[in-house]
Amino acid sequence: MIIYKGCIRVQCEKTLIILKPDAIKRNLVGKIIGKIEEKNYTIESMNMKTLSVEDLTYHYDEHKGKGFFPDLLDYMSSGPVVIMVVSGDNVIKGMRKLCGATDPLEADAGTIRGTYASTKNENLIHSSDSIESSKREVAYFIK
Repeated sequence: MIIYKGCIRVQCEKTLIILKPDAIKRNLVGKIIGKIEEKNYTIESMNMKTLSVEDLTYHYDEHKGKGFFPDLLDYMSSGPVVIMVVSGDNVIKGMRKLCGATDPLEADAGTIRGTYASTKNENLIHSSDSIESSKREVAYFIK
């Protein structure tokens, strides 16, 4: 059994959440955090910083060499982000569902992207997609 603050069941997990520069620029941080808290997830840590090209190259390694990679680096380094560790029962799957599809036009109503995102490229939020990526991302960004 894994025990984290805020949860005690076997499915309790941690996930890394990044509120992207457009969330900060559009003053949506409080609204997004509110949606996370409505799900009874616990914010374990939170920090605001501007990510370096090194940070972003590590984080988006699987996208290196793709045509959109330079634009992704420019966008993600264009201003500060909010980095959070969020815990709760089945939080990885739950946060992915709460975020909604990457493209806000395909995101369900009521999801973060379905409600607030304006474009596929500026889609407000990152959430770890698996236990493995969560462990790797938390270890890298939370020092």
